[in-house]
Amino acid sequence: MQGVWPVSEIRSAEGQLLAGLPDGALMARAARAVTVETVGMLGFSYGARVVLLVGPGDNGGDALYAGAELSRRGVAVAAVLADPDRVHAGGLAALRAAGGRQVPLADAGPADLVIDGLLGIGARGPVREALVPLVRWSLDSPAPVLSVDIPSGVDPDTGAVSGPAVRAAATVCMGALKAGLLVGQGRLHTGRLRLVDLGLGPLLPEPRLLRLERADLQAPVPGPDDDKYTRGVVGVAAGSQAYPGAAQLCVGSARLGGVGAVRYAGHAAAEVVRRWPEVIVSDTVAGAGRVQAWVVGPGLGDTAAAVESLEQVLASDAGVVVDADGLNLLAGRRQLLDGRSGATVLTPHDREFERLFGEVGADRVAAARRAARDTGATVLLKGFATVVAEPSGRCYLNPVAAPALATAGSGDVLAGLIGSLLAAGVEPGLAAAAGAYLHAAAGVRAAATGPVAAGDLIAALRAEISALASDRASGLTD
Repeated sequence: MQGVWPVSEIRSAEGQLLAGLPDGALMARAARAVTVETVGMLGFSYGARVVLLVGPGDNGGDALYAGAELSRRGVAVAAVLADPDRVHAGGLAALRAAGGRQVPLADAGPADLVIDGLLGIGARGPVREALVPLVRWSLDSPAPVLSVDIPSGVDPDTGAVSGPAVRAAATVCMGALKAGLLVGQGRLHTGRLRLVDLGLGPLLPEPRLLRLERADLQAPVPGPDDDKYTRGVVGVAAGSQAYPGAAQLCVGSARLGGVGAVRYAGHAAAEVVRRWPEVIVSDTVAGAGRVQAWVVGPGLGDTAAAVESLEQVLASDAGVVVDADGLNLLAGRRQLLDGRSGATVLTPHDREFERLFGEVGADRVAAARRAARDTGATVLLKGFATVVAEPSGRCYLNPVAAPALATAGSGDVLAGLIGSLLAAGVEPGLAAAAGAYLHAAAGVRAAATGPVAAGDLIAALRAEISALASDRASGLTD
């Protein structure tokens, strides 16, 4: 997993590192990284045209020193200074000495690439009025943009965008990952992300925010002494006469997370067993038998029977994943979570979250943490960048974006998978985070062959889990 740190901790580590380095050494490392990424994006250097958008901070200095190196490689570099009176003097002198030019914005001309060095991680809120024309110019330019550390206009801690902001094709992140590059609107502005090691690692505290990687995933597999019960049993209380498909989707993915058996309780038993004949069915939660984890809510409706199912599931000592209608029913019954001995995972999208916990706000990580702390549950806040928060405050970020998952029934598939992982013995936070990762990866896989419906995700999910198990068996990670 990759650690993600707040700006305050990164700045503290940078201060300690700078105290032991010669002047300019850290900026030279950063500028070198920008140069390498620029040449890679261009595919060539000699004769290319690059425009630097230069702010008054260290990011502007990084851009200017990178511009100097690019000039020495035969790139025609033009620098537009946001504030000539506060420009990094050494960087500007280096650029001029290498043959680069300082130009007004009106003379920036066409470019093959634009380097955004306007604002750094100390900036908050909307970009200043003086910088708005430069940001808008970058948005209007057909050239790709490379941002230094963070796209200008993006909050580095939350990813919030409260005005015009640079939309980068790529971002060179210096020293340590910032949450603003990975969540909220910031993720949409970051583009391809490259992390550059500047030596901050030993000076940073243990991270409380983690970016999951594929190498962290484990597909539970049976051992030689296992039987269907030792592998874990997951129960699914989902579906109704109006929504039998939700039960089929949820059960379909619950079969794939490593458990030895799936029990279904509800009004769609006939539809479920017709689709998945290996599933053990019953009409009620009380009659379903012993399970290690329950999934409750998808397509359940808001009837008295639905409330009874939710109450019985949450009264058990099994782990529970609450999704969809289960969350809507829980909104007026938060007390059902009090004193639970089993793990609880809540999987709201933004509107469900607001019914339960109030407004999400600009800081999605903080919102998920607050909900997890207040309920004692693991909270998976769905979105383009899904956040998983544990009651302890530790959080996971899902790095896989799959817009194709914005389709009816997709969440039913996710809930079933998380419940299965939980029943198979995976710790709740990691079960939720791994489920989100595999679900998104399945969405990407399914989208490669055309429009995605939720039913397509079952086969794609099976393929993803099979590929993960194969990689584990051969010792491969990526």
